[in-house]
Amino acid sequence: MENTTQPSPCVPPPASPIINQMLAIRHDVLAKEKQASSSLRAVHPSQLRSAQNLLHYLALRTHDLRELQLELSAWGLSSLGRAERKVLATLDAVLKVLYEFSNLDWKPIEHPPICFEEGRRMLEANTCQLMGPVTDGRRVRIMVTMPTEVATNYDLVKNLMSNGMNCARINCAHDDATVWEDIIKNIRKAQEVLERECKILMDLGGPKLRTGDLETEPTALKVRPRRNAIGKVLSAAQIWIFAEGRLNNAPSQTDAALSMPKDWMARLKKDDFICFTDARGSKRKLKVMEVSPTGCLTSCQKTVYFNNGISFQIVRKNTKLKKGKARLQLDIPPARSAIRLLAGDKLLLTRSQQPGRAARFDATGQLEAPAQIPCSLPEVFEDIRIGEPIWFDDGKIGGIITGSTADFITVTITHVPPSGGVLRSEKGINLPETELQLRALTEQDKADLAFVVKHADMVGLSFANRPGDVEELVSAMKEIQSDIPAVILKIETQLGFKNLPAMLLSAMHAPSCGVMIARGDLAIECGFGRLSEVQEQVLWTCEAAHVPVIWATQVLEGLAKTGLPTRAEVTDAAMGQRAECIMLNKGPHIVEATRALADILSRMQDHQTKKRSLLRKLRLAERFFEKH
Repeated sequence: MENTTQPSPCVPPPASPIINQMLAIRHDVLAKEKQASSSLRAVHPSQLRSAQNLLHYLALRTHDLRELQLELSAWGLSSLGRAERKVLATLDAVLKVLYEFSNLDWKPIEHPPICFEEGRRMLEANTCQLMGPVTDGRRVRIMVTMPTEVATNYDLVKNLMSNGMNCARINCAHDDATVWEDIIKNIRKAQEVLERECKILMDLGGPKLRTGDLETEPTALKVRPRRNAIGKVLSAAQIWIFAEGRLNNAPSQTDAALSMPKDWMARLKKDDFICFTDARGSKRKLKVMEVSPTGCLTSCQKTVYFNNGISFQIVRKNTKLKKGKARLQLDIPPARSAIRLLAGDKLLLTRSQQPGRAARFDATGQLEAPAQIPCSLPEVFEDIRIGEPIWFDDGKIGGIITGSTADFITVTITHVPPSGGVLRSEKGINLPETELQLRALTEQDKADLAFVVKHADMVGLSFANRPGDVEELVSAMKEIQSDIPAVILKIETQLGFKNLPAMLLSAMHAPSCGVMIARGDLAIECGFGRLSEVQEQVLWTCEAAHVPVIWATQVLEGLAKTGLPTRAEVTDAAMGQRAECIMLNKGPHIVEATRALADILSRMQDHQTKKRSLLRKLRLAERFFEKH
C-alpha cells in the first residue's frame, strides 16, 4: 500500500542566538567603518557610498561565517555569500526576517547606505562609464590587445569591433607614440563608420624585471635536402647564386640564395661543381644545374651550413679553375646564446650589465664558473634575501636564492623540465616573497604619459603594489591636464593583491577606476594552486566597491594563436563572465577568438551573472518530463 504520510517539517532551532550573533556582526561592521573613516576623506563624492560599502564588506569578512551560514539555511534564509554589493542591506534583511520569526519588531539603527537593487545599478553605471555601453544585450565587455599592424590595417580593427570588441588595449611597452597614434586613428575611424563606441586602455610598461643580454654567437645559414623517415635523400637542396648588386630573382622552389662577385659568377657553366668547406668543417660541393643571365641554380645532396668567410672553388671536369676563388659574405646577424640549466645548477644573477654566458668547464669536465646573466633592475638586489624563491620565463624555471654579494645573487635551480630548462635574454623574473621597493611609475612611463593622458580613456598602472603608486600616477597625470583618464590597477603581484583594498580607496579619489586581474604574473607570484582563490577574492572585493574588473591573460589563447581552442580555455572564458570585461591577447586568429568569446558570453549570461545562478528555464529539464 502506498505510503501517503507527509514528511514532518524540519523545526529550526530558536532564533535568539542567531539574532545576537547577527547584531554583533552588524555592530562590528559599523565600528570598523568608523575606525577606517580617515580612508574615506579624499574619496570622490560619487564614489563615497561605494567606498563605505567596501569597508563594510572588509569588516564582514573578518568574521568566519561558515557556521552562521549553516544555521541561517536551517531557517530557509538567503545566504550572506552574495552580500558584496550591499552589505548592510543584506544584514538588515536577514535580521528583519529573524525578528519576525521571533515575533519581535525590527528597527534598524541606521538606514543602509545602499539598498539591494541600487548596488547592482551602481556597478553597472560604473562599468558603462569606464568601458562603454552594453552591446547586443551582452553584459560583459570584450577587450582586445592591439597588434602593431592595426596602425596600418584599418580593416582588422573594424572586423574586431564588428565581432564584439568593446575596448582596445595598447601596450606601451611596445612601439612608440607614432604607432600608437596611427592605431588610435583607425579605432576612431571604425567607431564613426560602425557607430559604436570603443574605449581605449593604454597600459604603461612599468618596471620590467627581466634577464639581460647574453653573449652573441656566430650563426649560419642551414640548407638541407629533403629526406624520408630513414634519412634517404628524396630531392636535393636547391641553392640560387646571383651576382652582387643584382636583384635576387630566385625561382620559387629554391631553398636558399647566395650573392657572389660578378666576375666569379661569369666563369660558371652548367655541370661545374662549386667546392668548399662549410661552417662545421665538412667538405661540400654544389652542382651547377642551370646558368642564366640573372643567376645560376645549383643543387646539393647533403646538409650545408653557410657562414661568412667560406672560400669557394670552381671545379670543372676534376680540374680547379685558376683564379676561380670567391669568399662568401652573408648578412646573418649573430644570435644570442642561451643558458641550459638542470636541477641543482648554480646561476649568477649579476648587477653588471655585461652580457651573460653559459657555465664554463675545464678539459676534464669540471665546473670552472657557473652560468651568469644580468638583471635589468639591479636595484632589487637591496631587497632580496637568502632563502627566497625566484622564477624565470613565466615560471618555466625556478630556484632559491642561496647567496648574495654586492655584485651578484646566487640562485640554486630547483624547478626545470626533466630534460632541463633554457634561459634566454629578455625573460621575466618573479620574486614572489620579496618585498620589492620598486616604484610602479618609471621615468619612461612618465614620458609616455604626455601622449597617454591626451588620448586614452583608461590608463593601466602595471605592477601596482601600494596606494602610493596610485597617488603618484594620479598626480603625474594631473600635472599634464586636470581632466584625466580612469586608472586601471593591474594586480599581478602578491603585494598588489595584499594591498588591493587600500589601493582601491586611493583610486576612488577619481570618479572612475577599474582593476585588471593580470593572471599570468599573478599565478607565478601566488602559486598556480592559489590562483583561483586569489582571483575570486579580487572579484569579491571589487564588487563590494562597485569597481569593474577585467579578466586577463591567456583567455582563448590557443584559438587566437592557432585557430583551435582547447577545452580548458573555453571553460575558462565562460568563467570569466563573472568579471565586467574579458581581455584577449593578439594572435593571427584574433577576430575568430573575439567572435567566439562574444558567443560564449551571450550564452552564459542567460545562466549566471557574477557568482549568482539565474535559474533560467532549462530545456534539459523539459525534455525529461516530456518523456515521463
